Amino acid sequence: MMFRLSILTPERVVYDAEVHALVAPGAEGYLGILSQHAPIITLLGPGKIEFHDVDKKLQVMAVSKGFLEVSSNVATLLADAVERPDDIDIERARAAYKRALGWLAATRKGKTGVDLLRAQAARARAANRITIYEETH
Repeated sequence: MMFRLSILTPERVVYDAEVHALVAPGAEGYLGILSQHAPIITLLGPGKIEFHDVDKKLQVMAVSKGFLEVSSNVATLLADAVERPDDIDIERARAAYKRALGWLAATRKGKTGVDLLRAQAARARAANRITIYEETH
């Protein structure tokens, strides 16, 4: 059995079609969604989205943060950013990771003006993009 998956960002519709299964990084860990799943709304963190499309082909995408809602056999994933591995600019991701590490080092040295939570979030987003790119290339 299948269900509808819509993946949306503020800029575009990334995916909107029937799928067999979905795995997404929920607030309390990864969760699996199948057809007729109970209604749920959860926060998403940086991680990997995996789903099997209508042809049962595995699709993988990087997600930053957002929300997942499942209701009436429709899963709607709203995220700040979603990228297919081939769309990830790996050099940009590596530069963002290095920059975030610098911000974190500055906070450990007691420098003011650096937002610790923002630096940790930037590091997590960049690390996620790098991991997903490297797993698929």
